[in-house]
Amino acid sequence: MASKGGARKGCVGSPAFDPDERVHDAAAREEALAHLQKDELRDAISSWFSLPKGDKYVYHAITSVLLAQVQDIVNRGRDNGLHDWYRNEAGEALPPPSQQDTEAYINIFLSSTNTPASMKGFASNAKKGSVRLSVANHLLAKRHLHPALTAKLSVPKAKKPPPNPYFDFWAWSSRNLEWCGPCPESERKMQSHHVLPIFMHHFGCVVPSYEALEILRVVADGRTVADVGSGNGYWTFMLRQHKVDVVAVDNAQSEWRVNWIGDTVISDGVKWLARKENKGGSDMVLLLVYPIVGGGVAGGVEGGFTRNLLAAYKGDTVAVVGTQNHNGYTGFKGMTMAEYMEREQPDWVKIVQIPLPSFAGKDEALFVFQRGERAPKPTELVQS
Repeated sequence: MASKGGARKGCVGSPAFDPDERVHDAAAREEALAHLQKDELRDAISSWFSLPKGDKYVYHAITSVLLAQVQDIVNRGRDNGLHDWYRNEAGEALPPPSQQDTEAYINIFLSSTNTPASMKGFASNAKKGSVRLSVANHLLAKRHLHPALTAKLSVPKAKKPPPNPYFDFWAWSSRNLEWCGPCPESERKMQSHHVLPIFMHHFGCVVPSYEALEILRVVADGRTVADVGSGNGYWTFMLRQHKVDVVAVDNAQSEWRVNWIGDTVISDGVKWLARKENKGGSDMVLLLVYPIVGGGVAGGVEGGFTRNLLAAYKGDTVAVVGTQNHNGYTGFKGMTMAEYMEREQPDWVKIVQIPLPSFAGKDEALFVFQRGERAPKPTELVQS
């Protein structure tokens, strides 16, 4: 989604909200966290975004809800199967994971932890036959850093990372919704929770992790990142906090409540790449965050949105944020981005596939592909 009109940053219904200032307001963060600790999502959102009492904004996504309605649903807890994220082969709900397992999942993505080590610990401390072990095996099996680039792309711990407010709200949702990550058992449920429209309108479709943002910074290597289909600009905003030069491009066909940046270029992505001054993005990194427009048919071709952008792109590095299962949220209905690139784009080499903090019922990852001189060659394999 993207904001109609596009360029003006801020929050609908909150004239005073300024993302650049608010993200560094430690007191505002503490107030929001205090509300979240008491499962007061409505008050946490209202306080952090300075929304008026009795807010009546309608959040349109898969469903349409008010903030007060979502709080009522949060108050119901696991009633009516609202927290049944994991199912056996017969489709029967499995017991929810423990809070300890949920915390261990959240810890994987903290800037203060070593992600590979946390993932291994997540697996080694899991009980046999548990959902946690299934999640750990799934994440470990999917994770990939090209052997020739392991050292370069390994992200060290950070003592003072740039603020990432979406991560705070996501972590609360994992605790409240009794979620400890994606696995085959969670792929059997195709529904999400009513909290998701709130998060999407305020922050976007996917939570950027510290590791993902740093990997993109390293991969960009001083080049501009073209965030095409940038939506409300949260990924652009966060990449800029990590000192990455980013240009955001979006066609402004959808609505968001919050815009994180004020300089989105309103344009079709293919047409923007074709502009003479952009040279097909030949000296840029192409970033596609949740290109769900391509999940159906565009231009008469399934996955046309993603296919057309890749055909128009003249550079050598593509990063895609989307699903690593088969729910259709990476631009293709029946295959993941990695499967598409392997089957139909043999000139590209996958150098990164890392899990992202996934919302309950989802399974998100960052993929990075390179071609030409930047693509690692088999002879470049080194001991990791």
